Amino acid sequence: MREFRAKPVVESLTQKYKEEANELKSRGIFPALAIVRVGQREDDLAYERGIIKRFESADCKVMVHELPGDVSFEEVKELLLRLDRDDKVHGILMFRPLPKHLDEDALRNLVSAKKDADCMSDINMAHVFAQDGVGYPPCTPEAVVEMLKFYEVPLKGKRVTVVGRSMVVGRPLAMLLLKENATVTICHTGTEDLKAECQRADIVCAAAGSPRMIGPDHVRKGQIIMDVGINVVDGKMCGDVDYDAVAPLAEAITPVPGGVGGVTTAMLLGHVMASAKGASGQNS
Repeated sequence: MREFRAKPVVESLTQKYKEEANELKSRGIFPALAIVRVGQREDDLAYERGIIKRFESADCKVMVHELPGDVSFEEVKELLLRLDRDDKVHGILMFRPLPKHLDEDALRNLVSAKKDADCMSDINMAHVFAQDGVGYPPCTPEAVVEMLKFYEVPLKGKRVTVVGRSMVVGRPLAMLLLKENATVTICHTGTEDLKAECQRADIVCAAAGSPRMIGPDHVRKGQIIMDVGINVVDGKMCGDVDYDAVAPLAEAITPVPGGVGGVTTAMLLGHVMASAKGASGQNS
């Protein structure tokens, strides 16, 4: 059994982006991400810390705009539009979900495609489904594909079962895998025989948001298991896969923590770098 860990993937990507950032800086362009955070949700703060660490390691800038939990819709709107107009900002990330009094759908669609660093807008998501190469896909699904490529897993013609159909991970991940010519099955709560669907796959991507739901009876020997889940049970982080029970059967598996989640921030950094290069007139 092999472990597909984030660290070597992230180190390789970060070094690449650091070199690109230094080249851009020599021409007066400083790649920068703007984070918009409403309130102080602990998961948002943890993600924010990870982003800042990743960007600092590549000598790139993160600007955090913290807003109070009772902020008005107009204040958030004005900030997003101002950041979108700012030539010194190359990517915008608004943490979600927002408080219920804010119209999240309206706000997330204010950011232009070129600065929408994590595919918040409907326009960028449409580009993911169109597979036309415009805009940026969500960072987490892209991290799954990036890890598979890094560890030299062929995708063409492979059977992949994606467990989860959210617009954040499951559906866009299926589109990215289709783009690599994999044969993709999306499973969900209405799937009649989830175990059988998982067992017939070459690669299983668990992205349902349910702790340890994929057990040894869902898999067969020799599969690759990509665990996208991040859950906290009894104060400890775990994935959607029962790692201890499934790992002995797998050809390769991603741990939680230390797997897909760690690559997500590197994908975000890559999107900001691509935007900065586009602003400089370079092809991304």
